[in-house]
Amino acid sequence: MKQITYPEFEQVELRVGTITHAETFPQARKPAYKLTIDFGPEIGTKRSSAQITHYYTPEQLIGTQVVAVVNFAAKQIGPFISECLTTGFADSEGNITLTRPEHPVPNGTKLF
Repeated sequence: MKQITYPEFEQVELRVGTITHAETFPQARKPAYKLTIDFGPEIGTKRSSAQITHYYTPEQLIGTQVVAVVNFAAKQIGPFISECLTTGFADSEGNITLTRPEHPVPNGTKLF
């Protein structure tokens, strides 16, 4: 495993945001949702494509806080532009479970 320095880690903007909209993404190669996430007034709203369809429905995701990398360059995924990377962990079968704070925190809060 490659070691990084603390200043390198500080360059990754892992922030908490609340999902305000979720819908299916039928054009994605793997099952995914298109998410709209509110990261608070400093960062604003960003969109993300997330392969989290195994454990979640779009309706369940609304109001959920998630951890995302907000300083990646935008990525074209089919007809959709993903502006942030929603994080999660794969279970033993490769299904993703979201990275979320245990208790509510203000949108835009940075992970330390």
